[in-house]
Amino acid sequence: MRPTYITDSYLQEFVASALQEDVRDGDHTSLAVIPDHARGSARLLVKEVGILAGVEAALAVFRQVDASLTTRLFLNDGATVNPGDVAFTVSGPARSLLMAERLVLNTMQRMSGIATYTHRLVKCIEGTRARILDTRKTTPNFRLMEKWAVAIGGGHNHRLGLYDMIMIKDNHIDIAGGIEAAIERTKDYLRTRNMKLQVEIEVRNLPELERVLACGGVDMIMLDNMSVHEMKEAVKKINGKYLTEASGGINESNIREIALTGVDFISAGALTHSVKSLDMSLKIF
Repeated sequence: MRPTYITDSYLQEFVASALQEDVRDGDHTSLAVIPDHARGSARLLVKEVGILAGVEAALAVFRQVDASLTTRLFLNDGATVNPGDVAFTVSGPARSLLMAERLVLNTMQRMSGIATYTHRLVKCIEGTRARILDTRKTTPNFRLMEKWAVAIGGGHNHRLGLYDMIMIKDNHIDIAGGIEAAIERTKDYLRTRNMKLQVEIEVRNLPELERVLACGGVDMIMLDNMSVHEMKEAVKKINGKYLTEASGGINESNIREIALTGVDFISAGALTHSVKSLDMSLKIF
């Protein structure tokens, strides 16, 4: 199911912007080489094991490039795929197929890579209470697509941007003059503007946690770069009063041990900032 933040208008704007970047006044290679009456068919061929993502986005690209393109769908977003699988076929004017090709592949390969890695991390923590969160470490102007891919892979979206949550991190605390000052200013800010935003604060050690617990006024506490032992102690001290998020240096080798500390969430910037795209091709046949 498509997340609510991926609206029809957003998809249209995304495709229009991407085509403007790539095509501008025309795909001059195809215009020069391909007769205007030529027609063709292509198939989306998967070349690696993974989780498929970006199918719905690809269909939006085809619709916007040329409404006369027709697709036959075999696999949906979220499907487990293997080399040789065909996600869909598309048929219509050959020039339109070639114009859409790279945008479809760029979108689907990156989204599928993110969904695949997210799924791997989700499988690592099966049986625990923890859930996987994404971060703002995303590609500019591609963030919502990347967060959509995280959701397809079984992860959960954290804040979409700076506008929908308050997250007080170390730099905010240092500039504000300390944990207490940062929290009190946040309370004042929300109260004077009659705003209701979730508040999360980062702590780097147990003494900082004690200060947050004494101050209150937050909804979630991020345990940043703590050892597993420190995290266990922190979760015990918080005792369910606030939601907890483990962050920093998360990977497949340590994520289960971190999940077993009892944290509610584990955030991983690697879901979006350094993931490998899934290999696939869109070939004329």
